[in-house]
Amino acid sequence: MSSIDQSGTFPLGDRTVKRLGYGAMQLAGPGVFGPPKDPDAALAVLREAIASGVNHIDTSDFYGPHITNRLIREALAPYPDDLVIVTKIGARRGTDGSWLPAFSREDLTQAVHDNLRNLGVNVLDVVNLRVLFDVHGPAEGSIEAQLTVLAELQRQGLVRHIGLSNVTPKQIAEGRRIAEIVCVQNQYNLAHRADDALIDDLARDGIAYVPFFPLGGFSPLQSSTLSAVAERLGVTPMQIALAWLLQRSPNILLIPGTSSVAHLRENLAVAGYPLPVDALEELERMKSAGSA
Repeated sequence: MSSIDQSGTFPLGDRTVKRLGYGAMQLAGPGVFGPPKDPDAALAVLREAIASGVNHIDTSDFYGPHITNRLIREALAPYPDDLVIVTKIGARRGTDGSWLPAFSREDLTQAVHDNLRNLGVNVLDVVNLRVLFDVHGPAEGSIEAQLTVLAELQRQGLVRHIGLSNVTPKQIAEGRRIAEIVCVQNQYNLAHRADDALIDDLARDGIAYVPFFPLGGFSPLQSSTLSAVAERLGVTPMQIALAWLLQRSPNILLIPGTSSVAHLRENLAVAGYPLPVDALEELERMKSAGSA
């Protein structure tokens, strides 16, 4: 069994986590809606992640909804002392599986209590406020009212740390005036690099950056370049994309998701795998090869 390189760590709130974690989103059914076809396989993936050294799991009670957190609880409770579970609030699921904003005081409070109950904990390690002014990506708008509610729940002892998801630099600045922000979770990868400057700014302040969709938004030319590099190095395109992210900045924490034990092992194998200089130079050229 491959285990994670112990040297690849970064602070997340008052804890230190390994930079290669696990995103539990894909454990729910198709479209992140309903139960998985094989609940035993989902439980096996979670247990394999912990056995392989993962100590950072990303989840939300609107995955399913309620499905993913219940699987995490069934598979892993009582939780290892070093495990940090990061969840998110700010959205809900429509009856058709649609993603809808859930930003009222009542919505946010209920979401925190749903996460507490379904994870089976008394306090949530980290809660990200997911901003859904636009379902397609970050969009400007004040988050003061919503973040104030989350900060109140933190003062009540229900939340240890606060993060932000799907946000702009302006919203992050606004959020940091209201509460300590320990992580930011946005789309970022080799091709989608709008947050380049933001990542560097957050790194200087010791704030974790958690990218999602490591292969999302690639043009055909960018995808072919990635595949060519991967083939030359004898690994998969996903492994190249993850390895590049690990080398991009020390504050990047990865949460690749999968519902397969074999795929999980492939993802975890990139820890401590440095990309050669010529591959890095070729991958860097992808930034201008498409629409990024």
